[in-house]
Amino acid sequence: MAERPLTILCVSSYEKGQEFLRTCKRIGCRVLLLTVEKLRNGDWPREAIDEMFFMPEDLPLSGLINAVSYAARNQKIDRIVGLDEFDMEKRLGAARTLAHPGHGPHHRALFPRQTRHARESQRRKRAGTGICSCAQLRGPSRIHGSRSRSLAIKTALASIRHRDEKNSRDGRALAVARPPWRRSSSYLLEQFIPGSVFHVDSVVSERQVLFAEAHAYGAPPLDVSHGGGVFTTRTLPREMPETQQLKELNRTLMQVLGLVRGVTHAEFLKARATGKIYFLEIAARVGGAYISDVIETATGVNLWREWAKLEVGAGKTPYELPHPAQDYAGVFCPWRGRSIPTRRPTAIPRSSTA
Repeated sequence: MAERPLTILCVSSYEKGQEFLRTCKRIGCRVLLLTVEKLRNGDWPREAIDEMFFMPEDLPLSGLINAVSYAARNQKIDRIVGLDEFDMEKRLGAARTLAHPGHGPHHRALFPRQTRHARESQRRKRAGTGICSCAQLRGPSRIHGSRSRSLAIKTALASIRHRDEKNSRDGRALAVARPPWRRSSSYLLEQFIPGSVFHVDSVVSERQVLFAEAHAYGAPPLDVSHGGGVFTTRTLPREMPETQQLKELNRTLMQVLGLVRGVTHAEFLKARATGKIYFLEIAARVGGAYISDVIETATGVNLWREWAKLEVGAGKTPYELPHPAQDYAGVFCPWRGRSIPTRRPTAIPRSSTA
C-alpha cells in the first residue's frame, strides 16, 4: 500500500506564507489552511491548498482548539504550523492540548520559551525582573519597559519613563505606560536601553547555521509600532566587524537553544551610550513586515520555501541550501498599528559597491 502523504495544517490570521504552502504542496504534502473569516477571499495559492477552514478574528485558545479538532475529525494531521507570530502561541497551546508534535519533534521543548536560558548564557543582558509588581514600579526613578509574557510581544510592550508617570492617573500617562500591575503575573519588567536594533535571520539544519543575514532597522520597531512612522530595514555590509559580531552571537545563540532545524528571526540591540550589543529576543519563524522579501531580493533565498523543505523533510531527507547571492536590499513602508502594511512595499537592491 502506498504511503499516505504528510498532512500539514497551517494556521494564519494574516495573509502571508504563500510560498510555504506552495512548497509543501510541491513536495507532495496534503495542505490544509486555517485562517480568519475576513481572509476567505484573500490572495491564497488555492491550487496548493487541499482544504480551507475559517475562524472568527481574535479567536481564544479554546476556540482554536475546537477549530483544529474539527479539521482533524476525519483525517490525521501530522504537523500544525503557525505562520505568523500572533498564531504561534495559540498553535503551541493547541498542539499541547491535542498531544500533537506541532512543528515536529525538535520543537517539543518549546523553542521560544528557551529565550530566558539564552539570556542567562550571554554575558550582556538587560536587567530585568520576574513578575511585575507595584513595589518595583514605586522604586527609584529610572526607565523601564513592561512586556507581556506572550510570544508576540511587540504589541504588548510599554515604556515607563518616570516614577511620577508610573503612579499618575493622568490619561496621557496611562496611555503611555499602560500600567501592568492589574495583571502583574502576565508581565515582565525590564530595563529599557536606548539604541539601535538589528535582526539576524537564519536557516538551521541539523543544529548547524547554514545561512545567516544581518540587517539594521531604521528606527527601533517598538518606536514605530507604538508611535507610527515609516518601517525600514536594510542589509548590513557583510565585511563590517559589527555584522560579523552579530552573526557570531546568533551562531552562539543557536548552540545554546539547541534548535535542530528550521528558520529563525533574532533581534539584538546596540546601546547608544556604551556600544555594547545585547540579545533581545528570538523566534523560530520567518520575520514579519516583508523581511523575507528583503532577504530574497539580496540573496535569492526564500525563507518560507526553505522552512517548508526543512519542516517536511524532518531530517529524513537531505537538505541542501541554495547558493546565496551577495547583493544588498532594503525596504520601507508606513506602519499602521500592529498591522502589517496593507500595501506591499518594494525591496530595492543596491550594488555592494554603493
